[in-house]
Formats: sequence, C-alpha cells, structure tokens
Amino acid sequence: MPTLTVQNLPGAVVSVPTGATLLAALQAAGHDWMHACGAKGRCTTCRLEVVEGLEHLTPPTEAELRYRAAGRLLPHERLTCQARLPEGQVLGRTPEATKLPHLRYEDGR
Repeated sequence: MPTLTVQNLPGAVVSVPTGATLLAALQAAGHDWMHACGAKGRCTTCRLEVVEGLEHLTPPTEAELRYRAAGRLLPHERLTCQARLPEGQVLGRTPEATKLPHLRYEDGR
C-alpha cells in the first residue's frame, strides 16, 4: 500500500488507501492536521511540503494550480485535501505556517 511519511510529525507513517486523499489518510490514522475550509481546496492550510516522491502523487488539481499561479502554493507543496497517492512513497513535512499549537513537531531531517 502507498505510504506517506511526515518527517517532523512523530509517528506519522501513514498507509494511504486507494482513492483516499492524503488528508483523509492522515485523519484515519489519528493525526490532527490543519484544514480550515473543510477539505474543499479553498484555502492552503492543509498543505504539505513534499521532500521526496512528488512524482508519485496525482497531478495538481485546478485549485492547486490556481494557488500556485497566485504564489500561495510552491511547486514542491501539495494540498493534502486534494492530492492522492496511487502508488509509491512520499516523504513530506508540515510547513511552519500550518503547524498546530497543541502538537509536538520535530526537526526530523
């Protein structure tokens, strides 16, 4: 099964079921992840910095392309509410701006 590992979130090695978004997989595994718009692709609070495996993710959605064009989403970032992982492994990080205050993050590099 495809796997998402979040470097700076302890214990965040998540199996991503077929068809599930990264956000849905994180939540199903019990991880709290910022998402202000209700997983509709209308904000960028659920973004993930992709360190490795960007090529394994589904192509960017229209929402992600709009945010990239507006400079609100970098080329190595994806919205977890939009991106899916059909195969392979992705290594990512929680961006500084979207870390939740009640969670403990590590450097993880």
